[in-house]
Amino acid sequence: MRSICVFCGSSPGNRPEYVGLARDAGRLIAERQLTLIYGGGKVGLMGALADAALAAGGRVIGIIPQMLLEREVAHRGLTDLRIVSTLSERKFMMGVLSDAFLSLPGGIGTLDELFEAWSWAQLGLHKKPSGLLNFQGYYDHLVQFLDLTLSEGFQRPEHRAALQVGTEVGPLLDQLIAASQSTAPK
Repeated sequence: MRSICVFCGSSPGNRPEYVGLARDAGRLIAERQLTLIYGGGKVGLMGALADAALAAGGRVIGIIPQMLLEREVAHRGLTDLRIVSTLSERKFMMGVLSDAFLSLPGGIGTLDELFEAWSWAQLGLHKKPSGLLNFQGYYDHLVQFLDLTLSEGFQRPEHRAALQVGTEVGPLLDQLIAASQSTAPK
């Protein structure tokens, strides 16, 4: 695995632990010599993630739609900042450039990105692993709901299992790396 796309909030959240988590994730991604692919913002968890990866010597590619660039939220200090026309184009490009996906705490945009990348795998459009970081129980209710979709027959076991859920960023990153290696073309 060479790159990982991280979805996370453009807000910092209400607790300082969220920013700390984003910084830890950025640092650990750089330490594992992975290229960070993310939404290109300088604010919230996105900015903390990118700044930490850069500070640890990592390569960071941001992908931002023109409309957000114009609102001056783009991170101008990245290794590579790519400007696209739409949010859909942003998600597509992040998917093309990434070998795996990791979702940290965030809001509706983060959930949109998580579900789109995960559904692409379900549809067979890629075999890239997805991880959900359930930091301090943030996603407990979502995980319960996803399990309900399985028990109620709206999701197959193999599709539910395709989303790996962890509570610590380091071990979850390692799981995604291992999963990426097992699905890589031989």
